[in-house]
Amino acid sequence: MISVRTISAVLLAASLGAVLAWQVAVSQERGPLLTGKAALGDWRDDKPGLRRRVTLTDLPPPYATNSARNPPAIDANWRGRSPMVPAGFQASLFASGLERPRLLRTAPNGDIFVAESIAGRIRVLRPSADGTKAETIEIFASGLNRPFGINFYPPGPNPEWVYVANTDSVVRFPYRSGDLKGRGPAGVIVPALPTGGHWTRDVVFSRDGRMMFVSVGSASNVAEGLRPSVGAVIDAVIGMLWGSETDRAAVLAFDPDGNNKRVYATGLRNCVGMDVHPVSAQLWCSVNERDGLGDDLVPDYLTRVKEGAFYGWPWFYLGSLEDPRHKNARADLKGKVTVPDLLIASHSAPLQMVFYDGTQFPAEYRGDAFVALQGSWNRNLRTGYKIIRVPLKNGIATGEYEDFATGFVLNDSTIWARLVGITVARDGALLFTEDANGTIWRISYRGR
Repeated sequence: MISVRTISAVLLAASLGAVLAWQVAVSQERGPLLTGKAALGDWRDDKPGLRRRVTLTDLPPPYATNSARNPPAIDANWRGRSPMVPAGFQASLFASGLERPRLLRTAPNGDIFVAESIAGRIRVLRPSADGTKAETIEIFASGLNRPFGINFYPPGPNPEWVYVANTDSVVRFPYRSGDLKGRGPAGVIVPALPTGGHWTRDVVFSRDGRMMFVSVGSASNVAEGLRPSVGAVIDAVIGMLWGSETDRAAVLAFDPDGNNKRVYATGLRNCVGMDVHPVSAQLWCSVNERDGLGDDLVPDYLTRVKEGAFYGWPWFYLGSLEDPRHKNARADLKGKVTVPDLLIASHSAPLQMVFYDGTQFPAEYRGDAFVALQGSWNRNLRTGYKIIRVPLKNGIATGEYEDFATGFVLNDSTIWARLVGITVARDGALLFTEDANGTIWRISYRGR
């Protein structure tokens, strides 16, 4: 006769075995970790779950390879295609027929706002009851100047304004939850932002609503031609020759009414997307780094944006690595450069980022970042063209990132999507735009 103790032991062992098997399956599902030179690879390695860890010691010296001009051909035959996503997830078409959709933001009531930047307008999409499709699509505002950033103020469930960051200004529209069109004309909050060069501007608010952040990219690749001297002469030279970069390659801060402008952080060549972490309340941004130093320089990055910090552009990169095009120009800055939190393979072009604050995905995704990589145009073997997940631990990047949605590159020369915007829908699904064929896609979780 089998004792109760024996039966319990067998059941316990079976349970532990099942848990162990599940843990192994999850570990295997994440895929291998590429390090060293392999981490700098290209699109042929990409697949959901694959992880990369790029470190400073992996990087070659400047000019180790030539700098290519390699823009992709775009296959307009996107119907019948679908992104590749991890096991347990599914990707489906959310909306189509949009005109080069860019940044996405989710309103507190669940409506999806999207910038059609080249058309100069903001659309609002209302999801169907099951969240799978855009049931209603309306023009919220038009006649704008390359709008990109969109946000809602004050923070919380009942915003009173929709803020829009044009390339040359920040404006806002009176708003009540559920509005499909702006209430009245736009009010100008920031009348003049630097124009030209990198033209996207994002706008986000601190969690307490006291501060408005606006990202402004550089006007140039690496401030070409700038050769400042030393000491006090530097300021004079910059003032005369580098006026077009004033208040650029930076995150600016304002009061929510547009007053009290100040420079919050500098040396960020092109901070395209920003978000505030839901727990730490720390501002983060995704940065496109400089070109012209070869296939694997300089890595793009994701980083916390610290007040008063300098991130290196144009004189240094990733700490005290000096750009040879500005050799010995600012030796006084060496050692004063903030190293970013997470390096991404060079020329991947990270655009919008978002922290996952939904409940649909498994619990381990909570607080992690998702980033849309638009993809390279200047690398011999292209990279990017995917959605990546950036795991965080206690609000800090772990140093690796993971492929989440791939399959947008067809071969060495052709793609079918260039990713731009990304947001978490009210139901916890992930939505992202691609501006090559004007579509928005939805990634939902079905269960393991």
